[in-house]
Amino acid sequence: MTDRIEKLKNKILENKESIPKHIAIIMDGNGRWAAQRDKPRTFGHEAGVTAVREVVKAASDVGVKYLTLYTFSIQNWNRPKDEVSALMSLLSRTTKNEISEMISNDVKLRTIGHVHSLPSVRRIALELAVAKTRNNKGLILTLALNYGGRTEILDAVKALANSVRSGLVELSDINEELFSDFLYTSSMPDPDLMIRTSGEQRISNFLLWQTSYTELYIIDTLWPDFKREEMFKAILDYQTRERRFGKVSADQDE
Repeated sequence: MTDRIEKLKNKILENKESIPKHIAIIMDGNGRWAAQRDKPRTFGHEAGVTAVREVVKAASDVGVKYLTLYTFSIQNWNRPKDEVSALMSLLSRTTKNEISEMISNDVKLRTIGHVHSLPSVRRIALELAVAKTRNNKGLILTLALNYGGRTEILDAVKALANSVRSGLVELSDINEELFSDFLYTSSMPDPDLMIRTSGEQRISNFLLWQTSYTELYIIDTLWPDFKREEMFKAILDYQTRERRFGKVSADQDE
């Protein structure tokens, strides 16, 4: 197993110029994974933490600069209260437990979304981890928390409208680049690759503006079973693709 994973990693590194700079992941399937084992959904969420560790390590190993994980959506508040409470507890507990590991591996933690609306005891753990890893120079790990893509766009529209009203921005200056500066993700490039586990064929309100030209990789594997090998295979698949951004392919040009 280890030799196979090492071979996959080395194959990726043979083509360094086509390694995605930014990977976004919709981590789906924890509940189904637990149900297959006659366990409560929370058991699947706990198991999913191991997958997070695996993909963070895999991304770091091959030089991915940005990794954004869809951790908790605005719509997730509609789940049963016990499950939401368990998720919030797991989030803060895992964050506390992983701080030293993130520091030793030079991982910088960031969050996007309405994090200010999370329960204060959970938010404090996140803020501490963000502060302690602020100066790290390696992988930038972003957790999308209390996040929704439509909400992000509306927040950007409101902020931009306020800037116009205040005279800081001219209406004629508004373009895609300027609008992107008002998004939560203004400090990072758009995702090159979006991975979704569990086989669902949708992006579920995640990074709607930023994924206009993102390559999609959908796999049936449930999130707790998505480990380093699966991550490397996703990157290798990405490396075989020709990204045209609306242009014709090089073969058609000839």
